[in-house]
Amino acid sequence: MTFPATIAAATPLNLSSVNTRVTPTLPCACSCDSSSLFTVKNLINRRSDRRLNRISPVKSAASDSTAIADNPIVASTSEEDEIQAKVGARVRVTVPLKVYHVPKVPEVDLNGMEGKLKEYVAVWKGKHISANLPYKIEFFEKLEGRGDAPVKFFAHLKEDEFEFLD
Repeated sequence: MTFPATIAAATPLNLSSVNTRVTPTLPCACSCDSSSLFTVKNLINRRSDRRLNRISPVKSAASDSTAIADNPIVASTSEEDEIQAKVGARVRVTVPLKVYHVPKVPEVDLNGMEGKLKEYVAVWKGKHISANLPYKIEFFEKLEGRGDAPVKFFAHLKEDEFEFLD
């Protein structure tokens, strides 16, 4: 048995003519006027701010103070400040380590090579990230098979794979 399908013509939704207030299903436990915080426009703006990792203040109706809604964890410890101060220092690789990413050279043994600490990559945009090889070292060396001119290349190393020369 078949049923007749009902087809209705849908009109486009105009948000400016619709009441954009959404009332919560449960009343707010505090004494503020919570209905002013729950508008479609506010919810959409808060979602896009979270995506872009912006801090968006929320104004409470009960008090005129501003509270921070999304507070990112900022990584700034004294140990990381010391590491950032060492950026630019000369370093020497102390372990046998081979890299295979230098163009036109099949492999490069970094043991004993000297380079310059370019960047500490475990902190990105002020946040601590879990980098396995957090130290970016720049090498500027003459390599076999690349002629007489020195070649600049980078390698990411752990702290126990090199020593500071300065």
